[in-house]
Formats: sequence, structure tokens, C-alpha cells
Amino acid sequence: MGKIRVLVVDDSAIVRNTMTEILESDNGIEVIGSAADPFAAAKKMMESVPDVITLDIEMPRMDGLTFLRKIMSQHPVPVVVCSSLATNGSETVMRCMEYGAVEIIEKPRVGTRQFLEESRIRITDAVRAAAHANLKRVAAKPVVVQPKLSADAVISAPPVHNHTSLTTTEKILCVGASTGGTEALRVFLEAMPPNCPGIAIVQHMPEKFTAAFAQRLDGLCRITVREAQNNDSILRGQALIAPGNRHMLLKRSGARYYVELRDGPLVSRHRPSVDVLFRSAARYGGPNVIGVIMTGMGDDGAKGMKEMKDAGAYNIAQDEATCVVFGMPQEAIKAGAVDSVMPLERLAPESCRLAR
Repeated sequence: MGKIRVLVVDDSAIVRNTMTEILESDNGIEVIGSAADPFAAAKKMMESVPDVITLDIEMPRMDGLTFLRKIMSQHPVPVVVCSSLATNGSETVMRCMEYGAVEIIEKPRVGTRQFLEESRIRITDAVRAAAHANLKRVAAKPVVVQPKLSADAVISAPPVHNHTSLTTTEKILCVGASTGGTEALRVFLEAMPPNCPGIAIVQHMPEKFTAAFAQRLDGLCRITVREAQNNDSILRGQALIAPGNRHMLLKRSGARYYVELRDGPLVSRHRPSVDVLFRSAARYGGPNVIGVIMTGMGDDGAKGMKEMKDAGAYNIAQDEATCVVFGMPQEAIKAGAVDSVMPLERLAPESCRLAR
């Protein structure tokens, strides 16, 4: 595969220039053009169809949401929504995911060197993931992942056979997802019965977005879904979603499971990281954990899931046919971390069956 050809659509010239500089810092990405609004973007697409579009939401003449719907209904192209994610716009961002956007990223802004570097990683990774998205259920091609930090940066490796000291038998579910995960999690959680095991979820998404995401799911599901807060207990009939930009760890005090939120560097190129949640589950949950890894680009979660399996957990991966991107489940399978592979619609009932 040659360079990923990107069209940047944003009404701000500064953002267009910044996005172009960030994207072209990756040797595998080429910006073929930019547009200040959807009408200008449509003209450019008549000349050359991009592999990926980065799209702002609030623009003159036509908003990004309307443009997205037109693209996906007429000529589907992977779209990465690039938003400032203001609180009052979060519901609109959720609509973008429903209408077919592959990823959501936060607009780059002036900040510290660390912030700009993390923005570069997130933006280029999002575009790479979108370029391999399975919009028509076509198998994704593997992408070389650059060197990255492991879960060691946040939590040390669990001791071998630590599960022998566990006394509680309460089962919990630990779930990781990325590209395509917002809709996959909706399907998964809508199928959960009110008395399902407690659930801890890491979905790669930006800060300020997870609260709206959890609120939307809470209104759709029979169980309670909310953004996690530090020291929240893992309870039956409830799912906790890691807040954007914070790592989430599973902890245990006696028979009580709870979550701990931490700052820290990007792990496996993400914060929150699935590897961090899964490693903590291996350490504190062991055989009481059922792990689920869903659609997503890259390999976040593979190492942590293998540690969970070694600690006695039972792990399930979403199958290739129902994934938007098969990267994360595939890497977990390759690592020998997965006990069974199944389509999205079977993940919830099988998880509950295993918990019983």
C-alpha cells in the first residue's frame, strides 16, 4: 500500500495548516488537499478521491454532520471527525459515530511539547486506523506500529500465579475497544441483562467525550452505564467507562472490586490504555475476570490479555467479520491470549454464561 491520501476539511486556516504539518510528519501519509467547507471539499473529491477525510463539525454553509451523512450514503470514505469536543457539542459528535465516522480526535492546539507530540501520535494513528477500516467488511491490512511504552509505565507486572490467594468468587468483565468500538459497545451493552456482572471498559476516545458517550449508552441499555470516577465500585448491573485521557486500573479490597484512575504517559500509544486495565485485572482479578477484546487498530490489550490468561482469566475476542478493524483482536489471538473467538452479537450472552 502506498501513502495514505488525506483531505483535511476545516473552516480554520490555522487548523488546516497545523493538521497538514502533523499528518505529513508521518512518511506514510500524504495530504492531497484541504478545504474550508464541505462544498469546497466536494469539488476537490471530484478531482481526486482521498483515502481518508478529516472533518470538522461546525463549518459555514454546511455542517460536518450533514456532509458526513452525504458522503456515507453516496460514496463511503473513511472519515475522522476532528472536533474541539466542547461539552455542548458532544451529542453531535455521537451522531457522527452513528452516521459512520471511523474515529474521533481532538483538534490540535498550542500547548507543551509533550501535548503536541501526543497530538501527533493520536492524529496520525487515527488516520492510519481509518485508512484500514472495514467499511464494507473487507479484511484490514496490518500496519507497522511505532515503538511505544508498555503497561510497565503505569503498573508493574503481576506476580506469577497470584490468583491462588483470591477468596471472592464474584465475576467481573474487563473490556477493551478502539476503532469502531463505540457502536460495538452499544451492541454489547444493550444485550446485557440487568443482573449482569460488573463491567470495566476502556474505549480509546478523547477527553470530554466519554461522559457523553456513557450518558447515551445509559439511556439505551437496561444496565447503568457511566463514566468512571476514582474509587468507584464494580457492581452487578453497571458498566464503568474509563474517562478520556486517564488510565483506569482494576483494584480489589477484600471482596470489593473498584477502579483507580491515574495520569501517566501514553501506554501502547493510548491513554486510557487497554493494556493497563488488563494488567491490573490479571493482578487483582485473576480467574474471576472475563476479558473481552473488540474491534480496534494496533495491539493495545494483547500483552495485558495474555497476562490475564496466565493468571486464570477466560478471554474472548471479537471475530474478523464483525470488526471494523481486526487489529487488536488479531494481535491478542497471535499472542495466545484468547480462549474463544466469536461475532459481536454473541459476546454479551457468552460473557454472562461464563460468569454464571
